[in-house]
Amino acid sequence: MKTKSALVTEAPGRALFLFALPMIVGNLFQQFYNMADSIIVGNLVGEDALAAVGASYSFTTVFIMIAIGGGIGASVLTSQYLGAERYKEMKSSVYTFLITFFAVSILLAVFGLIANPAILRLLKTPDNIMGDAVLYLQIYFMGLPFMFMYNILSSDFNALGKSNIPLGLLIFSSILNIIMDLWMVGGLKLGVAGAAIATVIAQGISAVISLVILLRLMKNYPTEGRAPVFRRDMLWAGTKIAIPSIIQQSIVSIGMLLTQSAVNQFGSSALAGFSAGSRLESICIVPMIATGNAVSTFTAQNLGAGKTERVSRGYRASYGIIIGFGAVLILISQLFYRPVVSAFVNESSSPVAFQTGTAYFRFVGIFFSFLGFKAITDGVLRGAGDMKVYMIANLVNLGIRVAVAQLCSPIWGISMIWYAVPMGWGVNYLISWCWYRTGHWKKKVLTA
Repeated sequence: MKTKSALVTEAPGRALFLFALPMIVGNLFQQFYNMADSIIVGNLVGEDALAAVGASYSFTTVFIMIAIGGGIGASVLTSQYLGAERYKEMKSSVYTFLITFFAVSILLAVFGLIANPAILRLLKTPDNIMGDAVLYLQIYFMGLPFMFMYNILSSDFNALGKSNIPLGLLIFSSILNIIMDLWMVGGLKLGVAGAAIATVIAQGISAVISLVILLRLMKNYPTEGRAPVFRRDMLWAGTKIAIPSIIQQSIVSIGMLLTQSAVNQFGSSALAGFSAGSRLESICIVPMIATGNAVSTFTAQNLGAGKTERVSRGYRASYGIIIGFGAVLILISQLFYRPVVSAFVNESSSPVAFQTGTAYFRFVGIFFSFLGFKAITDGVLRGAGDMKVYMIANLVNLGIRVAVAQLCSPIWGISMIWYAVPMGWGVNYLISWCWYRTGHWKKKVLTA
């Protein structure tokens, strides 16, 4: 087996793009996977059911982003050990965080089951959708450990430079989820409960398959003696990176959750439209987030291999990738907004929802490159384990989004909620870029 990563040996720009591409396609399938519930429920059940799933989505996304952020943060260790060809430590890193995050997922599932009705009420969820939203979340949290571990395992594959494996698994699980959604919602008439059950089963099967593949893959890396399955020193080192990474990955979802109470005050129709726009945003930002995550792995592997200059070259090349994706997304959001929003809400039967969704999507579509610049700069800092300023920048981002939405939308209208989005992205990028320019990140190699 070839154990030397292309991220360390091939031309930085080409290596980054080829590594990011399966992640982008895979994450798009992940979004289609999540969107299937909204599209199928919205069209087969109705506007209130769509609003209920939308109200649940911003809550559940926080938990998935915890998994993704934790996996990316902890996998920095794995990537650096791989770059340094220290395979025994690499395996211990993988095993340590699989055990840790499985335990965390159990605790979060219990918390979600107990707390979700109170949180939905705190967010001022409209009464006419409260019952369906609670039902959806109760089923969802029963399967949270499977979903959590699936995302952790995907981060492990990416850390090893095997981004094609999560892609194949996502295609499989997405198709399975859509088939089961149509059967349970359309055929069995289970409504939002059917959508939740379909999602849990599809990701549960994928999680089990992912674990089997990863354990077999580990056998291909030669070591002297058996790698310890749990190391507290690795847990501590990885946690210092994982916590800020969790915060960064959760910024969008936490921001959506905290600002949802501001949206809710405009009624369930506005919430349905905002949910549609948010789902479209989550699709469009996939190339930006995936490229940032690719830069993180690229940075970690090259710092582990002692190739600091390659990191700078890769970072510069990643700007071209982001600008290219940003231009395409501007065209889509400005020219094709009507058919894509109509996939969620019907313009004639839900005019308020449609107007809200199109207004949100068209505005933020102009600024997706801001998020991309932030993501790749954060990726360098995260991959190097340089987390202090990284965390501050992302907290400032969150603070701007929540403050503007909560304070300004009651005065100037719902549009203030999305005006805050590029403001947060832009300030986050400027803070991270200024810190990147200091070169401090070059001194944060964990495996030295």
